Amino acid sequence: MKKTAVITLVVLCCLTACSKSGPAGQPSAASTPAKPPDGVTQKLQEHSGANATDCGRLDISASQAQLKTASDCALQASQGKHPFYVAYDMPGMSVGVAGGGDGKLYTVQSQGTNATPTVTSGDCPAQLRVASSGRVTCFAPGDTSSMGAGHGGDMSGMANPHASGGATQPSHKP
Repeated sequence: MKKTAVITLVVLCCLTACSKSGPAGQPSAASTPAKPPDGVTQKLQEHSGANATDCGRLDISASQAQLKTASDCALQASQGKHPFYVAYDMPGMSVGVAGGGDGKLYTVQSQGTNATPTVTSGDCPAQLRVASSGRVTCFAPGDTSSMGAGHGGDMSGMANPHASGGATQPSHKP
């Protein structure tokens, strides 16, 4: 009886592992709810290329374990100069980071809840790191300035979404 239980457990583990497209221990599209590609995912894939590792797309309710898995995936891929992308959905905005095979990093953001939110992207202003929120970011610690000029898109008004542990939006003063 114990032997049958062990065999069943091994088979289940193998089947679960087969559904993942990334290297062992890395999340894949199968580990997050399936969503049709949106502007953020399309732009991340454009920046990272066809053979990129999908490190996941997590929402605001993701557990610390899920955040760590996605962060580890992105950091390992970046250090190895392997293309990757990761994204996070928060109330009113989505953010992501992509890395190309040449080691270049890009940031992508969308804001708005309408049918066609505004998607912006550009070069990362700093090195890849894990923010206190547990999300991967390429903004310097404490950087709350807008991403501004010098990026591959109009990113004015886009503040660092990882500046604090929660989802923050740029403040708009009258």
